[in-house]
Amino acid sequence: MMGQLIVSVSGISDRTLSDVDEFCARLGERSVPVSLLAAPRLKGGYRLDRDAPTVQWLTDRRTGGDAIVLHGYDEAATKRRRGEFATLQAHEANLRLMAADRILEHLGLRTRLFAAPGWSVSPGVVTVLPRNGFRLLAGLTGVTDLVRGTTVRGRVLGIGEGFLSEPWWCRTLVMSADRSARRGGVVRVAVAARQLRHPGPRQAMLDAVDLALMHGCEPVVYRWLPDSALQDAA
Repeated sequence: MMGQLIVSVSGISDRTLSDVDEFCARLGERSVPVSLLAAPRLKGGYRLDRDAPTVQWLTDRRTGGDAIVLHGYDEAATKRRRGEFATLQAHEANLRLMAADRILEHLGLRTRLFAAPGWSVSPGVVTVLPRNGFRLLAGLTGVTDLVRGTTVRGRVLGIGEGFLSEPWWCRTLVMSADRSARRGGVVRVAVAARQLRHPGPRQAMLDAVDLALMHGCEPVVYRWLPDSALQDAA
């Protein structure tokens, strides 16, 4: 059975855009699209709605076949060490989702796909996502179709943003991606944009991608299709 490969990048801003663009170009040479995890606000006071070049870049990338995935609202506002949406009750999660959705809609980047910072969500978040029109949830251990109520299993293999970035972990990521690809599974590799300026993490991501492609994995993005098969929903 042919597997699938999904590459995602988070933490995209004016400070990381050049590194992300270069990385996406390297993936483009391999005909691999990218799932771009966009957040309205990041730590350090960054606001996407005040960063026109990044908004235009994201718009152009989506036009070219990449996917935009909502990646939280304002992670800097939470004092918890876990991800922004990991422990929220439904009411607060609903408010944050509505605010984030409104901002992305205003910027022309509205999406029906969601991946929480840290990849973990509370039961309350799962409840309110479809109420706000979201159709796909990319979680830590699988990709859930919120309309059909089905999940394709596949754990995120990440560098940065809650994951390690040490050399031994980068090697582990590459080996894990290789094993998943050999089994025909869904290979999900994710990287925080700030890690792409470092040769080790950047090369580990490219090595994982190359191994997945070598084993015949189909490169796709996070997506939801109304009449697709379950595998396509990943």
